Amino acid sequence: MPELNRLSLSEYQQVEKLDVIIVLDNVRSLSNIGSFFRTADAFRVGEIFLCGITACPPHREIHKTALGAEESVKWRYFDSTEEACNYLKENDYTINAVEQIEGSVTLSEYPHKEKSAYIFGNEVDGVDDEILQYCDNAIEIPQEGTKHSLNVSITAGIVMYDIFNALWKK
Repeated sequence: MPELNRLSLSEYQQVEKLDVIIVLDNVRSLSNIGSFFRTADAFRVGEIFLCGITACPPHREIHKTALGAEESVKWRYFDSTEEACNYLKENDYTINAVEQIEGSVTLSEYPHKEKSAYIFGNEVDGVDDEILQYCDNAIEIPQEGTKHSLNVSITAGIVMYDIFNALWKK
């Protein structure tokens, strides 16, 4: 790792993070949850909110894909995504659903800003319809293949990289 010039856990905990929160709305797969942590670590995302049935660390299956990022990335659990959205609204966050819905904008057109949250939905049902009412925007990744969606952790990687490029490089 010294050759890669990576931060230690204690150094990482001290450095500046993006004021961005990733919200997992009832994500089922422990591997996907671990991937969210690992990607959030890579792009210095401020925090992850785990909601509803989304499992929390410590968990062996989360650790297998997070590779320790569940220790570096700040997280908190909410009984429901609605509870997390109320917290975000009370603290003046812009809430974005990452979802293919009418009125969504493409990721490349969306002007990312600090103090934003991005909600990623369940692997089967996406972001719950009841949660969409809390969202200020909906963002989607254009796709040209035969499938109508990407794996949620792949989507998260694309979105977090785009956020990082937009905000960190400023």
